[in-house]
Amino acid sequence: MSVGAIPPRAASDRSLLTRRLPREEGESRPPPALRGLAPASLSLTLSELPPLRSPPALAALPQSIDDTLQLLKGAGYVADRALATVLFLSLKLGRPLFLEGEAGVGKTEIAKVLSSALGRRLIRLQCYEGLDVASAVYEWNYAGQMMAIRLAEAGGAVDRDRLEGDLFSERYLVKRPLLQALESGEGGAPVLLIDELDRTDEAFEAFLLEVLSDFQVTVPEFGTVKAAEPPVVIITSNRTREIHDALKRRCLYHWVDYPDAARELAILKSRVPEAPQKLSREVVAFVQAIRKEELFKVPGVAETLDWASALVELDAVALDPALVSDTLGVLLKYQDDIQRMQGSKVKQVLDSVRGELRAAE
Repeated sequence: MSVGAIPPRAASDRSLLTRRLPREEGESRPPPALRGLAPASLSLTLSELPPLRSPPALAALPQSIDDTLQLLKGAGYVADRALATVLFLSLKLGRPLFLEGEAGVGKTEIAKVLSSALGRRLIRLQCYEGLDVASAVYEWNYAGQMMAIRLAEAGGAVDRDRLEGDLFSERYLVKRPLLQALESGEGGAPVLLIDELDRTDEAFEAFLLEVLSDFQVTVPEFGTVKAAEPPVVIITSNRTREIHDALKRRCLYHWVDYPDAARELAILKSRVPEAPQKLSREVVAFVQAIRKEELFKVPGVAETLDWASALVELDAVALDPALVSDTLGVLLKYQDDIQRMQGSKVKQVLDSVRGELRAAE
């Protein structure tokens, strides 16, 4: 029998698949009006099909500082002009933006907002102690490579040069966030967020120098991968340790501080619009006041939003000492800080806040 011919038994089995099977008892039959019609007569015309959704259009980069402010505001991020300026310059010059500040002030959110507003893919590298190249850049699919070797050996003669070239090809290359960020998709270059860089060690910082200076990564067995279009890079740090100057020099720098009362109130209205006006003003004023206290960890903007959302869920329309004491665990994250603010201290701060709000009216 020639290669590719179908054995008689297989041909018989295949004919069984095309034969009409007996109709099961109770199986529904097509309505009489539709019996005998060709399948084409039952199909929908193109005009009857729902329209296909086109992918979201790639937003253009802002052309001014005011455009940058509007871009952030449209995505729900209330920024000051200093932040909008350095962000505009980062996008215009194609330089990474290094954001430093206390935890919870909105550094990470900037990358998320940029990704959403510009219609670009967000690639996040969450840093931690012990982060290495295999987790951040690439590694090889060793299981797949071993299987390929076994299959080649089982097949007989092995062309070692060809096999080695296949084993270290893109097929077996597992791309991690930094390598993925060098690839431009349909929406353009992605937004790369390197979050909490201060959690890593200096060895990883040294590796980042090649990525941030030339936007390329060298894989010894594969070659150098260079970005056709540099990604938008946002690096954040909570300043638990100092970042090396060599890395900072490749970035534009901005310190993200706690917002003033007016901007924090605008942020709260944007993110928790269901909060009553009086409650929003008292929440912001209270948080602004306790940031001046000697606390181990003062609340950030993220805690302000969480607290306001929790109070809304409790149907609160204004603050009172009992309500504040019962919900301090949403605002403060250390027991020593909660104990320091319990009791008469809460009433004292709240009375002071209310007096300032009445005076401002």
